Amino acid sequence: MIIKALLTIIFLVVMIGVGLYSRKQASSVDGFVLGGRAVGPWLTAFAFGTSYFSAVVFVGYAGQFGWKYGLSSAWIGIGNAVIGSLLAWIILGRRTKLMTQHIESRTMPDFFGTRFSDQGLRVAASIIAFVFLIPYTAGVYSGISRLFEMGFDIPYEYCVVIMSILTAVYVILGGYKATAMNDFIQGIIMLFGIVAVILAVLNAQGGLEAAVDKLAKIPSDTDPSVNGGFASWFGPDPWGLLGVIVLTSLGTMGLPQMVGKFYSITDESAIRRGTVISTIFAFIVAGGCYFLGGFGRLYDPVIAANGKIAFDSIVPAMLVTLPDVLIALVVLLVLSASMSTLASLVLTSSSTMTLDLIYRDKKSLPGEVEEGTIDDVIAERVERRKVVVMRVLIMFFIAISLLIALNPPTFIAQLMGISWGALAGAFLAPFMLGLYWRGVTTLSVWACFFWGVGLTVINMLLGNPINPINCGAIAMVGGFPVVWIVSLLSPKMDRQLVDKIFECYK
Repeated sequence: MIIKALLTIIFLVVMIGVGLYSRKQASSVDGFVLGGRAVGPWLTAFAFGTSYFSAVVFVGYAGQFGWKYGLSSAWIGIGNAVIGSLLAWIILGRRTKLMTQHIESRTMPDFFGTRFSDQGLRVAASIIAFVFLIPYTAGVYSGISRLFEMGFDIPYEYCVVIMSILTAVYVILGGYKATAMNDFIQGIIMLFGIVAVILAVLNAQGGLEAAVDKLAKIPSDTDPSVNGGFASWFGPDPWGLLGVIVLTSLGTMGLPQMVGKFYSITDESAIRRGTVISTIFAFIVAGGCYFLGGFGRLYDPVIAANGKIAFDSIVPAMLVTLPDVLIALVVLLVLSASMSTLASLVLTSSSTMTLDLIYRDKKSLPGEVEEGTIDDVIAERVERRKVVVMRVLIMFFIAISLLIALNPPTFIAQLMGISWGALAGAFLAPFMLGLYWRGVTTLSVWACFFWGVGLTVINMLLGNPINPINCGAIAMVGGFPVVWIVSLLSPKMDRQLVDKIFECYK
């Protein structure tokens, strides 16, 4: 216990120390939200990866899908690396950086409002982002607290409250730069941690070959006479597996907290290096998490009060027998993954509410002359006021998420499915197509907002007749034909305005 407590205290002191170190750079809006648009490839790549993978993945998804699909769940991690990291950086990195800088966009809702010349889109997108980032944040709190409960024997409720306070402190102090620097430190811990834990778990089972042999002898849930499905290449349910891969991989390209990383990177050469770093990080961390979860059936499951398997307790049950030093490493691993994700979520949510709802400035496109000017002193005062409001909203956002996490309505994986389904279902297609295709219309963006949020909410109100994971995947993929068809049938945007926006790529 002394070892675990000491390592955790050192970790938390470093996190808060980085927040104090970065506080001077967080005095302006650009500094607080984007790190002054001067964050290098290593920090950005690790910020992308650590925001991507949290306790939701390590505890919730690895446990639930490892139990359901066995070793084939490792394909989810591979999909996260290839689609969610490599393709995300290739498709979005350069174009997002250039266009958002050109139109002076600081948030994804701001991008929609300026790119499609409709401030109503900006307001709608900010509300969608704020509302649906909350269940994801609650899922992260829930996952990290279950690991802390296992490692330190501290009641779940205390763990949730402590994590929320610590996250608030270093984000409020240092903004995005503190978050990115901490993400780098946390990412290194995650890389070493996941490798060490996999080796320890396999060693406890007699090695890789012995563990796979044990898994192959477990009968299928649907047909007890059939063995080997959980040790096969594509598992007992390939189509269900594909839905999870789509949701967890494609979704990153439509999430405000992920896409925002491309806003802040320094230049195009940094994007190329960041692509490689981020992909390798995802292969190790995501691939490792799901590979580890694939051996979950070799351990006795925890049965919840309703008689069903408590999926969120599978990974903690796998780790509880490890040596104390490794348990301390696991706690730091999940703490690192989760605090970085929480920091990214609360910063995205507070900046969106502040810049796109409370202080919704009228903007001009590059080359246009703004009507009237304001005194530099007044402008600086307004900037400081915006930063203060963002810090207050960070506390508000954390408080709401905390209330949900103290009484979570469903498994972690379902919380994430609802959040990612609505957000990426609404934002992915219009954002990606808006970077490449001049023909995207304002009405098509509205249609996709209604499609992504509507499908997710209706499915939830009907009691989830479609699994939230599969529903989220359908929402994301379905957004592309929605935008394409509505764009062909609806009035086109002003050609000169669109050409002016796309000048950034020349």
